[in-house]
Amino acid sequence: MIDRRTHLAAMAVLAAAFMPAHKLRALETIMDEKHPQYGLIGQMIAQPGQRAALAAILTDGTFAMPGNFAYIVGEDAKNPDALWIVELWADKAAHAASLQLPAVQAAIAKGRPLIAGFGSRAEFKPVAKAGA
Repeated sequence: MIDRRTHLAAMAVLAAAFMPAHKLRALETIMDEKHPQYGLIGQMIAQPGQRAALAAILTDGTFAMPGNFAYIVGEDAKNPDALWIVELWADKAAHAASLQLPAVQAAIAKGRPLIAGFGSRAEFKPVAKAGA
């Protein structure tokens, strides 16, 4: 089992690996201007061979969630069925409220059969950015 610091560092590397430079600059702007107060990192394990389909469901309709500043879905480098989800929110209440949105409820219902399980999960308070 890895410690939280190593886990968070790995997630930052994952985000940087999947995001082009202009997206990283946008993430820096979020940190500078919006000051998210709640972050969430979690691993989701898809049914065998269903990772791409699950990733598509997770990212469809997630752009209009009030209080959400970033929602990143990345493929695990070692597990062909695992995804990592990194989220930045205005606060924990905004995240909780998002789970009641019709688009999010629809995505949950559609994605549930493709989910085999969950891995590590960490809540955090964003405090710093990393330059690109």
